[in-house]
Amino acid sequence: METEVIRIAGRNCHMYTPLNARHLLIQPVDEHDLEVLTEEVATIKTLTDKPFALVAFQVNDWNKELTPWPAPPVFGKVPFGDGANDTLQFIVEQLLPELHAEDSRCLLGGYSLAGLFVLWTAYQTDRFLGIAAASPSVWYPSWMDYVAARKPLVQEVYLSLGDKEERTKNTVMCQVGTAIRKQHDLLATQGIRTTLEWNPGNHFVDSAKRMAKGFAWALNNDRTSPKKE
Repeated sequence: METEVIRIAGRNCHMYTPLNARHLLIQPVDEHDLEVLTEEVATIKTLTDKPFALVAFQVNDWNKELTPWPAPPVFGKVPFGDGANDTLQFIVEQLLPELHAEDSRCLLGGYSLAGLFVLWTAYQTDRFLGIAAASPSVWYPSWMDYVAARKPLVQEVYLSLGDKEERTKNTVMCQVGTAIRKQHDLLATQGIRTTLEWNPGNHFVDSAKRMAKGFAWALNNDRTSPKKE
């Protein structure tokens, strides 16, 4: 996979951008995600025949830049912040214009806390056709109260979780299984095209494969008509 790294507004953006791509996949990533990005793109290609470009931008402060409101730490000593709005603003006002993506059919995806971020984004803007949230942190404090009062602005939402993730001894994070089932049921009752896929293993297993399956599902379920050239 040939990639290019450019800096946009102080962020490193890793770009896989073939010329014939009709869909643009956007993903916030950390160092581990970057290590398996080649595997992720290769796996997406095996799961869909739709041409796509992928741009992964690095998140510098995972616990601050991906969360919509402050919350105390659930592991370690680092609390969560309220930087999600700034991150979304970066995507919409700086990243997409820099990529000349005005006419692209854009999908937004993320893993873990980035999965929570992309779900939150679905309630903020209609700029994205779909969301791919792999093992999202839907255990986040007050998250289910937030989504219960709102309807997403996207057309499709992919959800997944590892079948061992809810078995953690952490009293906050063990709620993830119940929360993601409720999230999926809520989306379905709201008429959102959605699925919930269960993967073998805990939170740290096969992140590239899980992310690839989410993006591929979103690509394959895009029912919008291609824009005329």
